[in-house]
Amino acid sequence: MTSSAAAEEAWRRLVRKEIHDLVPANRAGGVAVAILVDGRTLFFCDGFADLARDRPVTPDSLFNLASLRKVFEAIVLAEAVEARRMAFDDPVAKYIPELGRGRDIRRVTVGQLAIHTSGLLLPPDQPPWPTEHYSLASFFGALNEWQADKGHEPGRQHMYTHAGYVLLQLALERGLGAPIGELVARRILDPLGMKSSLIPMRGSDGRGELPAALKERAVQGYAADGQAIGVPGDQQTYYDFPGTGQMFSSARDLAAFLSANMGLSASRGEPSPPPALAKAMRAARKPAIAIARHHAQALAWEVNDTGSPSIIEKNGGLNNSSTYMGLVPSRKLGVIVLTNRGDQNVAEIGQRILRALANRRS
Repeated sequence: MTSSAAAEEAWRRLVRKEIHDLVPANRAGGVAVAILVDGRTLFFCDGFADLARDRPVTPDSLFNLASLRKVFEAIVLAEAVEARRMAFDDPVAKYIPELGRGRDIRRVTVGQLAIHTSGLLLPPDQPPWPTEHYSLASFFGALNEWQADKGHEPGRQHMYTHAGYVLLQLALERGLGAPIGELVARRILDPLGMKSSLIPMRGSDGRGELPAALKERAVQGYAADGQAIGVPGDQQTYYDFPGTGQMFSSARDLAAFLSANMGLSASRGEPSPPPALAKAMRAARKPAIAIARHHAQALAWEVNDTGSPSIIEKNGGLNNSSTYMGLVPSRKLGVIVLTNRGDQNVAEIGQRILRALANRRS
């Protein structure tokens, strides 16, 4: 066996061991993993995209990305800032005049929304989860009524907030003059050839309005116990206005995205990002504020320095989806972990894979 083949077999053993527990005994749910190492992309899939239809997970299965979507919006913002179409210090009310009645929301900037320092928390951000949803009008009403307290001062603390990114979405749409799905597609997905990725509109059945070819590849989501939740293409949101559902993508597309982030596209036969996009991707990964002793917040990305090497990462989760992507740009290493089961610790698995790959090459 050649050294290259031996290395690849070692990587395969490593990944299979790590993902074993993500696939339940009854196969209700599965996992798609991609690793980027030594200039190659390897895919590992197990379990079912849809057990009832006997559809296995593949590298092209379409997963609900949950909060991984935030990275794409942050890159759109970073590119707009570089082009001087928006600024991190701009008050969000500059783009959304409906917020003129609020006292504290007018102190919040688009940059604070992007790095989770706005202090803004609404009921859908933390348990106990509410039952009510927001229309656009009621969302603006809640924002105007929001009052900061000592633990929620704009710019004073790091506090992860979904509502903040919904508000950032609206600021991007108003500031750049297009729906968020179109902005992400035009600025990121199309230039990188990510043809299986999109932010679809949400239909009346709770499913993303996916093109027929993609709908056939959408996974069925399952709870941690294997109970089916929703339908293939299920979107979940507390916000009943356009663009607020989750993004969908595949392990293959996200591997191309990480490749572009690390400047590997040209050598791998994938589209190279335009210079402005490449610069925005680098800017989005730059640490902006400390979260804890070994963690920092960038634009949506987080920088994890709890071990060696440092990892730039983002995870996401719903009750029927668990997602992770991480990269080590200095080592040209990346990993994607997608599963259609909720409440799985895919971040820890992804971190272990990345550090094991780095240690085997050091």
